[in-house]
Amino acid sequence: MQFLMFKFYLLARKSILFHMVFSLPTEVTTVICGRKELKSLVHISGQLDFVKRVICIDNDVPSDASSAQHGWTITSFSDVEKLGRENPVAADLPLSADVAVIMYTSGSTGLPKGVMMTHGNIVSTVSAVMTIIPNIGKNDVYLAYLPMAHILELIAENLLPAVGGSIGYGTPLTLTDTSNKVKKGTKGDASALMPTLMASVPAILDRVRDGVFKKVNAKGGLSKKLFDLAYARRLRAINGSWFGAWGLEKVLWNFFVFKKVQAIMGGRIRYILCGGAPLSADTQRFINICLGAPISQGYGLTETCAGGAFSDFDDTSAGRVGPPIPCSYIKLVDWPEGGYSTTDSPMPRGEIVIGGANVTPGYFKNEEKTRESYKVDERGVRWFYTGDVGRFHADGVLEIIDRKKDIVKLQHGEYVSLGKVEAALLVSPFVDNIMLYADSFQTYTVALVDVSHSALSEWASKQGIAYSDLSELCQKEEAVKEVHASLLKEAKKARLEKFETPAKVKLLSDPWTPETGLVTGALKIKRDIIRKTFQEELSKLYGK
Repeated sequence: MQFLMFKFYLLARKSILFHMVFSLPTEVTTVICGRKELKSLVHISGQLDFVKRVICIDNDVPSDASSAQHGWTITSFSDVEKLGRENPVAADLPLSADVAVIMYTSGSTGLPKGVMMTHGNIVSTVSAVMTIIPNIGKNDVYLAYLPMAHILELIAENLLPAVGGSIGYGTPLTLTDTSNKVKKGTKGDASALMPTLMASVPAILDRVRDGVFKKVNAKGGLSKKLFDLAYARRLRAINGSWFGAWGLEKVLWNFFVFKKVQAIMGGRIRYILCGGAPLSADTQRFINICLGAPISQGYGLTETCAGGAFSDFDDTSAGRVGPPIPCSYIKLVDWPEGGYSTTDSPMPRGEIVIGGANVTPGYFKNEEKTRESYKVDERGVRWFYTGDVGRFHADGVLEIIDRKKDIVKLQHGEYVSLGKVEAALLVSPFVDNIMLYADSFQTYTVALVDVSHSALSEWASKQGIAYSDLSELCQKEEAVKEVHASLLKEAKKARLEKFETPAKVKLLSDPWTPETGLVTGALKIKRDIIRKTFQEELSKLYGK
């Protein structure tokens, strides 16, 4: 039975396994993949010096993948199953310190690095999270749609089998009934599976929120007025008291107004974990209100096996990531260059440093980076220096406020936190994604905007603006002014300084997807790659 479950797991994740193995040199000797991935494997066979065996899940192996031609042995998965039945062997159980996974970082801030995770690291985080999520068990159903090469997904998919829960596999493009890759009139993954638990990244939740608000605004009339009233009442209740947030009024509004919204995600969601990037307060409140479920923000990194901080399910405050999880220690260290100190008032501030059983051994064949980021103190505790800046509230809850690598100094000495500004501007309805850029020899910032096709097209239609395609619309001065005005509005609401707010913007019509290489699987921007790809556009924004 376990073997059959493993086969299903491979069928569901075979393309992810392929990308995990061959995105960077892990020096593996055995590859498990499908027929489609095997064709790609053939194209790069000259670069694979270590591969000796290929196990193809599909029985129809491509003719051009012959063993003699490429120096590897090809076996079908059915043959491996037969081999296992005919030659049973005792399990070779791993030790806690044995490396279980080499997972590469997203590469959003530079070249990806292979993080070596031990079995002990993974078990530590999984066991810690089991104590945090309320009543998690065999009745829970989890919708898996993030890449398996994302640490949040890896932990989630190890957690559910450990508690006896079920997992259903989907994709971001087939998540809801209205997703791009779902045939009209058929169900999306969430509607078909009706999950109780979800893990997500802010970009996905932002899109769900924007989609709901667009539908409500398009419907207008009495429906919109009732929705706005219900939303305002629920928002006041959540900001007021715990009973008001989840009492009788919640039940009534859910039944009369939010039931249809909850149906988008299957109607049974009881808990959501969000990680990978800061979640905006607006989106957090949307989830609390419209989906009627608590959402916990988690903070961790690949290097800490996703472990770090995790907000309590009954914490309704926005913008915070909770206290340290049971297997982690967290401390702050001074960062004088950024102006952050552990003696700051009213809260200590500094670079976030994580220790504990979940901290990984280091980077695969990269001793220099390992020594730079991992330190062992006089007590023998191993610490990872995250590069993120945080502050501790009086109740012991951590808040992420900055990132060292995102800090750019402008010509007159002002420091700009690129990530902080991007998070504030992402709320604009015209923005699907955005990258702020700051030239140290200039006095202002600029931005590249991956526009929301539906929002910009809808605005143009209302304005009576004629255009042949979205690319032409993005070039029109009226469209640029409208999007820029929306960004200025959000910047003002977020109380950004004038020098932080982009003075000029460039609208881009082609979506930023993992396939284009401009964003990660979790939709985080790859800053260096975007900068190089659009260097000409950035230069023009600065008048060069």
